[in-house]
Amino acid sequence: MRIGIYPGSFDPVTYGHLDIILRSAKMFDRLIIAVLKNNAKNPVFTVEERVELLKKVTKGIDHVTVESFDGLLADFAKQRNANTIVRGLRAVTDFEYELQIAQLNHKMNSDVDTIFLTTSLEYSYLSSSVVREIASYHGDISHFVPAEIIDAVQAKF
Repeated sequence: MRIGIYPGSFDPVTYGHLDIILRSAKMFDRLIIAVLKNNAKNPVFTVEERVELLKKVTKGIDHVTVESFDGLLADFAKQRNANTIVRGLRAVTDFEYELQIAQLNHKMNSDVDTIFLTTSLEYSYLSSSVVREIASYHGDISHFVPAEIIDAVQAKF
């Protein structure tokens, strides 16, 4: 069974994330969206809220599950018998950092490889931080996040 993991903060989930989820779901028998509990970041949404938002937007996508994790991604992948980590790249600047992390994960768990999917051109500018900033000024975020979560994002601001 081919099991992939798409990790991230997803604070909040955007159309760019959903693009990667939909495309990578076709590649695996099971895709786990892994929501990171990262104490170094100060997320707007709790990890539980981020899991719920992702469940809303992925409802109906077969073989996709959403879980939270903390600790090392390489360990989480081993626990879930995953053999592939999926990462999205928006620009060349993302690659250097992502390559380093991919090499570290492979060193810690030689059974896991990382694949990179370039974000579809229409979402190459999009990030969760941009969405948070627009929402903080009560701007229209409907072009950036799925309709199911707009109210939840706006409620935070």
